[in-house]
Amino acid sequence: MNGKGSTARTRLERGRGALGPALELVHTGRAPTRAVLTAELGVTRATAGAVAAELEALGLIRVDSRPGAAAGSQGRPSHRLSVDEAGPVVLAAQVHADGFRAALVGLGGRIVATAPGRGTASADPAQVLGEAVETGAGLLRAAGRRCVGAGLAVPSAVAEPEGTALNPLHIAWPVGSRVREIFAERVRAAGIEGPAFTGNDVNLAALAEHRHGAGRGAQHLLCVATGHRGVGGALVLDGRLHTGSSGLALEVGHLTVNPEGRSCHCGGKGCLDVEADPLAFLTAAGRTPGPEGSLLQQSRDLLRTEYADPAVRGAAAELIDRLGLGLAGLVNILNPDRIILGGLHRELLDSDPDRLRAVVADRSLWGRSGGVPILPCTLDHNSLVGAAELAWQPVLDDPLGALGR
Repeated sequence: MNGKGSTARTRLERGRGALGPALELVHTGRAPTRAVLTAELGVTRATAGAVAAELEALGLIRVDSRPGAAAGSQGRPSHRLSVDEAGPVVLAAQVHADGFRAALVGLGGRIVATAPGRGTASADPAQVLGEAVETGAGLLRAAGRRCVGAGLAVPSAVAEPEGTALNPLHIAWPVGSRVREIFAERVRAAGIEGPAFTGNDVNLAALAEHRHGAGRGAQHLLCVATGHRGVGGALVLDGRLHTGSSGLALEVGHLTVNPEGRSCHCGGKGCLDVEADPLAFLTAAGRTPGPEGSLLQQSRDLLRTEYADPAVRGAAAELIDRLGLGLAGLVNILNPDRIILGGLHRELLDSDPDRLRAVVADRSLWGRSGGVPILPCTLDHNSLVGAAELAWQPVLDDPLGALGR
């Protein structure tokens, strides 16, 4: 072997340990150029070039060696890096009270294809998960893409290490359903390659937003959201989900915000879960939920089109006050540096941001002096994207080991 080839091989060997960190930097948009990648990894330009070339050879990223120089810039522009839009995908699925949705998701949190499922979630987890996987398998057949794993988001705390849906309050599944095991079996039966993972839907929404959306750059990110039914929460600390000792942390839906309020499924009264979700909003506005669309969509439509109605405006104010009380308590306990809101809570924030921020500031110890930023989530289908993040993680950890040559 000549000296030049030996030097290149040495550079690549040194950079092998940097493949995962490099891929994560491109995946999350933090390394748009090879110059930034070099600086972030703390390696030489030559090593960064070898690492980028290896990731490109694996079909994960694209390296543009002839980018146009920006107007007024001097010197040779750095190679631009991006995820390979024709690269592999993962299958992501989300189950909620109104059914399920399946998707193919590429690197960068990019949804390649998606399809909704039935109108209501079956009481048999094996049936609904089987349908979700089959829907995803259909998307894969149509796309003709390589699949490297699968991830599932469920509206329940997922107990670790068993992977069981501990208490799925808003779908009629048996307590303790072995959702991870069932999902993995259905994935294997469908002939889909790669490992299968399962997590709580709001946890996964928070993870997706931290990597690709409104939570980017936060060190202590609190996410609170209401989807089709109920309220969930999640905390991302230094880039990792805080799930507690057994996966059950941040069940914020069962904070009491109205002691004389509605009865909750957990046996309590006035929990955030039943005081600040779409059903609570429709009820407070004097509207009877109809069969058309999900409760979330009906609530969004009402808020967007009839906000001038005093009953609708009053219902929004009531929910904002309840939500603000819950957020203030969480701020006192967790001291986050950013709060992001999803689902109907995002719409409520948009409708009257000053009111919500004022409630949180008035009731929290640090609100008046610190002013914790409260922002809307920005990703569509963020729980699906988060489920995909679980499936992408082995590739991000070890691209060469996960994909081979």
